[in-house]
Amino acid sequence: MQIKILKWAFPFVALALGVFGFMGINAIAQEAQEKNEVDTRPVVTVESVAVNSHQVIINSYGEVQPLESTLLAAQVSGEVTSWHPNFIAGGVVAKNETLFTIEKDNYEAAVLQAEADLTRAKAALIEEKAYAQVAADEAKRFPNKKHTDLFLRKPQVLSAQASVKSAQAALKRANRDLDNCEVKAPYDALIVSRNIGVGQFVTMGSQVAELNNIETAEITLPIAGFDSVFLPKRVKGITATIVTKGLNSFTRQGAIDRDLGVVDSATRMSSLVVRINDPYGLKSDLPPIKFGSYVQVNFKGAVLSSIYKLPQALVNNKMVWVVNDKQELEARKVTVIREEGEFFYVSDGLNSDDRLVLTLPEYPQKGMQVKIAGLKTDSQSVDTPEPQQL
Repeated sequence: MQIKILKWAFPFVALALGVFGFMGINAIAQEAQEKNEVDTRPVVTVESVAVNSHQVIINSYGEVQPLESTLLAAQVSGEVTSWHPNFIAGGVVAKNETLFTIEKDNYEAAVLQAEADLTRAKAALIEEKAYAQVAADEAKRFPNKKHTDLFLRKPQVLSAQASVKSAQAALKRANRDLDNCEVKAPYDALIVSRNIGVGQFVTMGSQVAELNNIETAEITLPIAGFDSVFLPKRVKGITATIVTKGLNSFTRQGAIDRDLGVVDSATRMSSLVVRINDPYGLKSDLPPIKFGSYVQVNFKGAVLSSIYKLPQALVNNKMVWVVNDKQELEARKVTVIREEGEFFYVSDGLNSDDRLVLTLPEYPQKGMQVKIAGLKTDSQSVDTPEPQQL
């Protein structure tokens, strides 16, 4: 009897155990599923943007040139008797140093002749003044008699005075010609070329050398249109930094001297001129900048106010992405007013403290829900360094 009861009860017991087992396994699976629910929102990194001011730095390139270049010519004729040891191509001479000398004998003789002529003219003037005094005394003896200027020797005195002035002028010319026998440097100069030698006869006006002024150098800088709008209202006197590239690179200081005042018809660029004092470093320990060097010049332009500085990689077709208060992606069109290096400077399209997206999802969409890296939520947080302000 007990065996029959067990035979009938066993299937029901097994079925009950199966049902309860299935319910337990199902409950456990649902609980695990609820616990392992995954947040599918993409993770983005953001940084807050802040409005700032920016000092524009304008860069340009130009060639170093002398302030002036002189084709030196002889002012008198004669044989060259000597020349300065530095009066050679590449030599440097100081202002008023004698470059070369022309034979002086004829010009010294001319000075002596002019001095003699001046002495004779002065003697003739003294003689005429004496005759005039005698005539004046005689005229006083006969006051009722009419006396002409010729009688009083006034024309003769004026002629003698004119002869003295003429002799003085001749002496001055003779001394000038004698002085010009020593040809001197008009300024601190670099000798570019020399066309004479000792014993050579030079004629008045013949070109004998070419000199470059090394007291001051100039650099003409072309300024593109996109830079010209950021030039200060007054450019004269602005400090400029001259940079030379290469293995032995260095910097020198100069100043903007003037605006050439025209726009090139071919390039549509304006030009500024920068001056450098003592370019060859003769009066200081500064490194020399040789004429003909191609250098970079930097100087301060205008100051931009209320702008945002953004890396160029974040701006695509003048659009950037931000995360709004609902943690949704939002596209913003921005106005780029200047580019410098790896950055854009934006004037419009952003607000202070906007959260700019640095790492976009693969296919960003407007209104896409995102998760901000480093922002703690109720369930989890993504550990990343705290963002800095741009």
